[in-house]
Amino acid sequence: MMKTQIFGHKSPDTDSTGSPIIWAWYLNEVMGQEAEAVLLGEPNTEAAFVLTRWDLTKPAIITDVAPDQPVVIVDTNNPAELPDAINDADIRAIIDHHKLVGGLETSGPIDITIRPLACTATIMHDLMGDDAAHMPEQIKGAMLSCILSDTLEFRSPTTTARDRELAHALADDLGLSIPEYAADLFAAKSDVSAFSDAELLRMDSKEYTVSGTKFRISVLETTTPGLVLERAEGLVEAMQTVAAEDGVDEVLLFVVDILQEQATLLTPTERARNVATKSFGASATGDSVILPGIVSRKKQIIPNLAV
Repeated sequence: MMKTQIFGHKSPDTDSTGSPIIWAWYLNEVMGQEAEAVLLGEPNTEAAFVLTRWDLTKPAIITDVAPDQPVVIVDTNNPAELPDAINDADIRAIIDHHKLVGGLETSGPIDITIRPLACTATIMHDLMGDDAAHMPEQIKGAMLSCILSDTLEFRSPTTTARDRELAHALADDLGLSIPEYAADLFAAKSDVSAFSDAELLRMDSKEYTVSGTKFRISVLETTTPGLVLERAEGLVEAMQTVAAEDGVDEVLLFVVDILQEQATLLTPTERARNVATKSFGASATGDSVILPGIVSRKKQIIPNLAV
């Protein structure tokens, strides 16, 4: 019997790295099923830090899935963020916290859980019920990391009381200070010095179509936005290359300042400036514009995008 592969979206962040590991533990150790966590790309710097901090084995990276391969999809339900052959796989379950996109096909009825919580890992904890009490320290650490990352330490408007409650309970169990541990997470997330401009644009990036215009919407969450914005010239050049290579009309880059709770949108083109005006009411006359209070792609950026 084939092992069930568990994976999140391409360009895996902390939630799409940690949640497959969490659910693989649950299926293997609690449910007695053979499962393995895998990734659809290299984890970002924060996710890599989490793997090291909690002594977790980095999951294997795959680029596609075999026909009839049993899979569980987590932290997305968007086919554009999944392997090209995903509809040929045997999709067993989806666990997610994003809007329903459509386009996935299954060979039979499956378990689907999509809840309006800030983090996939929070949903997983609730699905485990009493069995969550058996999580080892490593899995608790991964779960706490996912929640703090996705909520930006509770700054994101996606944060719910349940996410906050669970994070505090996990931190208490682990003997951790949330502010101190979150600072370590965000420091790791902010260290992008080793990445090329094109790599930065694809690091935390999703494709969306708005009124027939295909966008790659890239978000860089950081406590040191100046280190990213000083590379603006190179990033703007890379936007054109990435757009051409990825078959999109425009790359939008939002540099989220975690501490100031605002985003800077690079606006080097007329289309990007129009997006800033029509989507966020911002008057963009130069190559960038500050968007106060904008920190969440899922709740604030995507729902408001207009061209």
